[in-house]
Amino acid sequence: MANFIDRRLNAKGKSTVNRQRFIERYKSKIKKSVSDAVTQRSVTDIDTGESISIPTKDLSEPIFHQGSGGIRKQVHPGNKEFTAGDKIPRPDSGEQSGSGDGNASDTGDGDDDFIFQISKDEYLELLFEDLELPNLQNTELNKISEYQIHRAGFTNDGVPANINIVRSLQSSLARRIALTVSKKKELEQTKIELEKLFNVPGSDIDEIERKKNIIQSLEGRIKRVPFIDTFDLRFNNYAKHEIPSSQAVMFCIMDVSGSMDQATKDMAKRFYILLYLFLTRTYKNLDVVFIRHHTQAKEVDEQEFFYSQETGGTIVSSALNLVTEIQKKRFPENEWNIYVAQASDGDNWADDCNKCVETLTKNILPVVRYYSYIEITQRAHQSLWKQYQKLQNDFDNMTVQHIKQISDIYPVFRELFKRQSNSA
Repeated sequence: MANFIDRRLNAKGKSTVNRQRFIERYKSKIKKSVSDAVTQRSVTDIDTGESISIPTKDLSEPIFHQGSGGIRKQVHPGNKEFTAGDKIPRPDSGEQSGSGDGNASDTGDGDDDFIFQISKDEYLELLFEDLELPNLQNTELNKISEYQIHRAGFTNDGVPANINIVRSLQSSLARRIALTVSKKKELEQTKIELEKLFNVPGSDIDEIERKKNIIQSLEGRIKRVPFIDTFDLRFNNYAKHEIPSSQAVMFCIMDVSGSMDQATKDMAKRFYILLYLFLTRTYKNLDVVFIRHHTQAKEVDEQEFFYSQETGGTIVSSALNLVTEIQKKRFPENEWNIYVAQASDGDNWADDCNKCVETLTKNILPVVRYYSYIEITQRAHQSLWKQYQKLQNDFDNMTVQHIKQISDIYPVFRELFKRQSNSA
């Protein structure tokens, strides 16, 4: 009989390959669970993983087994109820419902659903699979890593052009002091002793000569200490610092007039969160600018953007003008990739729609990578929607979509950023 001994190291991540095979095999079911989870989970934990539930019947593997029918003879050790020749009624062949499919059963035992936990990276990969940023070819050059040279202290090795004279002389002085301080003390003491011998009549001539030899030897040893040595040299050190060249800014515009209730704002927030996570997968440095408006526009933080209550009418052009002002002042189009997302229920002052079209045409659409407008309402579309649809036909970097309920958010998002057929 052969014995197999597994001597492989118990390294971490040993099941990574099997995990990826499992995800690939049941990708359709996992993606369905992920898309359902987008509209059900809260926005505060949108950046975490997800527990995926798969019915156990969908995980069944083909096996060889005996079919029903025929005569079988079995021996059951320890049987106290039956003897040879007794007939046992065949159990029902019907499958019992388990807790996994949500159906109750008063008999038999069922199998629970298989719960599979996916990580944050796996969740986002499945969430944004087959999606891409439109007009991304325009930003490829901005994704090249750039580096800037800056001072990073001192080093013992380098080229002559980078020698730091002050640090080298300081090191030389420290070395010469350390090597000669004891000799100088001995030399000074010997000179004092020799002076005493000269002042004492009848001093031993041999002792005087010995002191002179010692003094001469010490002076020679001190002079032989070099003024500067290769060990003393110090060089300016320089290091490369990466400059974030792949950077983008996302302008979030939302109507907060009296017609926008909190449920509508929550749906807009879910869309903004999806857009933010999607952009962070492409750009290392992503800034977010929150602009809220009713009759007047204002740049605010995230808390005020989503939860502050306002009343009054709606003038959308005020927000678009503020976007133009901030973009020109802080985010030049030659340095930043600019994205704008606008959420509204469609209300706007009738005379203001033409101003919105003019601002978008002249100032915003020529400099942004993508402008997405989502209208969150169950009513009929009004003049703002119609004007934006005309712009959508004239500009390929603008799109409009309609959201009625929470379940529409993820499908609309995928429609906005679906991969184009002519993409590489």
